[in-house]
Parts: sequence; C-alpha cells; structure tokens
Amino acid sequence: MNALIEMESFRYLKIFLIFISTLSSSVAGTLSLRNREDKSSVSLVNVRSFGARANDHRDHTKAFLAAWDKACKSSSSSVHLIIPRGEFSVGPLRFSGPCTNVSNLTVRVKGHLKASTDLSKYRSGGGWINFEWINGLTLTGGGTFDGQGALAWPFNNCTSDSKCKLLPTSLKFVGMNRTVVRRISSVNSKFFHIALVECRDFKGTRLNITAPSDSPNTDGIHIERSSNVYFSRSHIATGDDCVSIGQGNSRITITSIKCGPGHGISVGSLGRYPNEKNVKGLVVKDCKMSGTTNGIRIKTWANSPGLSAATNMTFQNIIMNNVTNPIIIDQSYCPFSSCITNVPSKVKLSDIYFKNIRGTSSSRVAVQLHCSRGMPCKKVYLENVHLDLSSSFGGRKQSRNRGDEAVSSSCRNVRVNYIGTQLPPPCH
Repeated sequence: MNALIEMESFRYLKIFLIFISTLSSSVAGTLSLRNREDKSSVSLVNVRSFGARANDHRDHTKAFLAAWDKACKSSSSSVHLIIPRGEFSVGPLRFSGPCTNVSNLTVRVKGHLKASTDLSKYRSGGGWINFEWINGLTLTGGGTFDGQGALAWPFNNCTSDSKCKLLPTSLKFVGMNRTVVRRISSVNSKFFHIALVECRDFKGTRLNITAPSDSPNTDGIHIERSSNVYFSRSHIATGDDCVSIGQGNSRITITSIKCGPGHGISVGSLGRYPNEKNVKGLVVKDCKMSGTTNGIRIKTWANSPGLSAATNMTFQNIIMNNVTNPIIIDQSYCPFSSCITNVPSKVKLSDIYFKNIRGTSSSRVAVQLHCSRGMPCKKVYLENVHLDLSSSFGGRKQSRNRGDEAVSSSCRNVRVNYIGTQLPPPCH
C-alpha cells in the first residue's frame, strides 16, 4: 500500500516539474522576445547616410540637419543620432523640437566637429549648435566641439562697447527638459562654451572645457532662467568665468568642478537689465580653483534699472590655490572703462553661506565683501575660512601670515556672522 502511494506521489511530482519547466521556458521566451523588441525599437540615424563624410573638408551642415530631421520625426520612442569618428565642418546648426513621438533622443558624437569661421553666418547672441524645445535629449559620445575661436576673438569688442555684437556660443540649449550632457569636450569657443536658457531638469557631467586664459568672454558654462540644474565632475579652463549663474535661476547645484585658469565661479552679473528675475537655491561645493582671478564671486551692477534678489546660496568645501580674490562680493561691478555708479545696486543679497573655504590667496585682500549702500547684504555667514598668502606673492617665497605679509578682509555695507576659524581675521 505504501509503495502504491509513493508511486502515485512520484507521478504527480513529475507532472508538476514538467509544468514548471514549460512555464519557465515560456516566460524566458517572452522576455527574450521583449528584449529583442526593445532593442529593435531603437531607431538608428547616422549622418553618413545623408552624405556626411569625415575628413573631406566640405561643409556638412545640410547633411547634419537632414539627419536631425529624420531623427526628430521618427515614429520610434527611442532614437540614436550617430556622428562617427573623424572631422566634420558644420554650422551654424539648429536642432529644434518638439520631437513628438520621441521620448529619448541620444546624440552620440564620436567625431571632432569644427565650427565655421565665417562670422556672417551667425546671428548676434545666437549659437553655433543650438538645441531647442526638446524633451529627453542625451548628448554624449566622447567627441569634441571645436569653436575655432582664435580667428573670431579679435572681433570681440564687448569689453569696450556695451552695445557690441555678440559672437556665437558653441552649444546653446533653449527650452529643454530632461537633458543629459556627458563625456564631451568643448575647445576654443568664440564666446560662451555652453549656455542654458529656460531649461528644466538638466544634468551635465564629465565635461572638458578649454580655451586660452586670454580668450575673451569664453565662459565655460552659463546658466540663465533655468531650474533643477546639476553640473559635476568636470574640468574647465577658460578666459572668463568657469561657471556663471545669471538671472532667474533656481535649484542649481555645481559640484566637483576643477576650475582654472579663468575668472572662477560667479553669480552674475545681475541687475543690468530691466525685469530680471530672482536667483535662489544655489549650491556650489567640492570644487577647486587654481590660478584664477576670482574664486567665488557675486557681482551686481550699480544703477540697476529694477529690483531683484539673490538669496539662499551656499558655497562649501572650496579649495583655493593661488587665487587673486578667493571670496568676493562686488555690487559695483563694471567691466568697462567707466560706468554710471551714482545710484547703488538694487539687487538684494541675503542668506549667503561660505563654509570650509581654504587654500591660498595671491592678493593680501583675501575676503572682499562690498555690498550695496542702498541695499546692504543680510544674513551673510563665514564658517571655517582659512586662506594663507600664496607662496608666490610679490615674487618672494612666503610661508606664514605675519605682519605686513598677512591676508586681510574688506567689508562695506554688510554685517557678517562668523563661525569657527577665520583667516583672514574678521572685518571690524
């Protein structure tokens, strides 16, 4: 009897195992089919299919625009636009959306793109390569965007003429949502390297941005009227600001940036134009400045045409290496030979935190906080600041802050809250 029961149980167990095996094969097959369907649903568009040929010195603007048109109008939800290895002369280019059916559009640049040097092709304030009104763009691939700025810089007269014609920004992003830019290089831009205008949810990482230290207005990254922006793990060496935060920005994070040469990381300039929007929610942390003219700078114009504010800004864990002005607030900013300064700046600065700032200053005034007499700065905090005089100051080797070799602070129209270590000593 027991033997009969055991045989019956074994038979049912065998049937059960066969059922499980069949079910597993069915599920695996379905998943495999879905994976193949997912891969096959990615549409690939290559600029070579539209006549672009690497290293042939022709202008490939039409081929690139045709490839973009194909990618943007694709019926697939995921599209990869491929720019292969080799040199391609292009520009200006306008990659515009919306791309109605495409939710993820990856532009994979492996080659070396060279901008046209014919300035008559560009409109003032425009870009060499413009990305506009696109959702879900990823720009990557390890390629290089070469602005060929050396031939254009002699025509930049913006330091002497406030109504100058602006040269083109290399990469301009306008009205973008859910954008990722990673592993690209930008060299020798004619004007700004990268500019964001009215962008949301933007992430940039592993960028390499370079131009000579004497190249005019070659800001590495400029951000304006944007929110939820994050830049990290990048190296920027330019002739102007490594990063500049313009008006109308909120929830901006700048982290792990190596900056230098250049003019440092700046908020502003603010207060030059009517109807500027406020700046709020800025975090700059874990950055290193080397040989820059400024470290962390907030700059606003005197004689502002309207009221605005910059609040809730934190600068934390910043290393200064031979920086001329490590910490500076300048509310009488003027890049020209002369400016109208009879009316003080109307940009209100408040809730500003400088935390754990250390390193060396190449000037004796290591902390300069010069606020507006019409709107004095409020709630400014310095916590654990330690800045020695650089060993190269005055062409002599310095080792300690003693006597006339000591660093100092300069303050106007501000009451500072000091916490922890303070070198230079606090303003009196």
